[in-house]
Amino acid sequence: MIASRYFLPLVLLATSVASLQADTGLGAKPLPGAEVIIDGTKQTLDDKWIYWEGPGFQSAMPIKWKIVDDSIDQGTVLMTDDRAADNGKYGAADIVTKKPYRDFRLHIEFVCMKPGGNSGVYLQNRYEIQIKDGDLGAHGMAAVINEAAAPFDAYNGTGKWNAYDIVFRAARFADGKRTEKALVTIYFNGKKIHSNQPINQVHGGARSGVDGGNDGGKGITDTPQGLKLQCEGHDVRYRNTWIKELDLKEAETELKE
Repeated sequence: MIASRYFLPLVLLATSVASLQADTGLGAKPLPGAEVIIDGTKQTLDDKWIYWEGPGFQSAMPIKWKIVDDSIDQGTVLMTDDRAADNGKYGAADIVTKKPYRDFRLHIEFVCMKPGGNSGVYLQNRYEIQIKDGDLGAHGMAAVINEAAAPFDAYNGTGKWNAYDIVFRAARFADGKRTEKALVTIYFNGKKIHSNQPINQVHGGARSGVDGGNDGGKGITDTPQGLKLQCEGHDVRYRNTWIKELDLKEAETELKE
C-alpha cells in the first residue's frame, strides 16, 4: 500500500539531468530539492494551484476539485470533479500551478476510475501528455498528444494507479525566435516510452493551453508556465505529485540509468 501524503521539505534546487537517477514508477519519492504539489491535502491544493482562466473557463474560485479517500490504497487523493467541465468541456475547469516552470523533472500518479476516463498533464500549460483510458494511438494514453503514440502495454488499466515520470526541456529562443523545440523523455510505470521526443506545437486550440490560439498552436512563446491538469467531466484522480526545477543546458532529457 502507498500512502498519498508526503511531508518533505519544499526546497527548490536547479540541477542538471545528469545528476538524476532513474527512480521511477509508483511510489517514487521526491528527489532532494523537489516541490510536492499534490499530497492528498486541501492545504496543498489551495497553496499550489489555481484555475487556468483561459478562453473556455467556466468555473470560479475556490477550486471545486475534491479531496477524497483513496478507495484503492490508503490516504487521500485529488479528484477532478467540477461540473463546469461536464460533456468534455476542456479548458472550463482546468487547474494550473501558481508557480511557472521552465525545465523540470515531474513525477505524477493517476487513476482513471471508470472506462473512458479522460484528463491530461500539460507541460508548461502547453504540451499535453494524454490520460485517456482505453484509447490507443497518438491521441491515446501516454501520448505526446497528436505527435507520438505510446505503447499501451505499460498501462496498468482502469481502476489502478499509474505513474508518469517526465523530464522536460523547454523550447529555446534567440532574438524572439524558436531555435530548439521542447524535448521530453517519459517513463510510464517505470517503462521508458518516449526518449528525447521533440514537441512541435500546442494542439487543441486556444482553450487547450498557452499559445494554443497563436498561429494555430505553432506560435510558441518564450515564457515559463505552470503545470496544468485537465478536467473533462471524468473521474480521474491524482496523488504523489512532485516537481524539481532543472537547468538543462544541453538538448538532452534522458535520465541517468
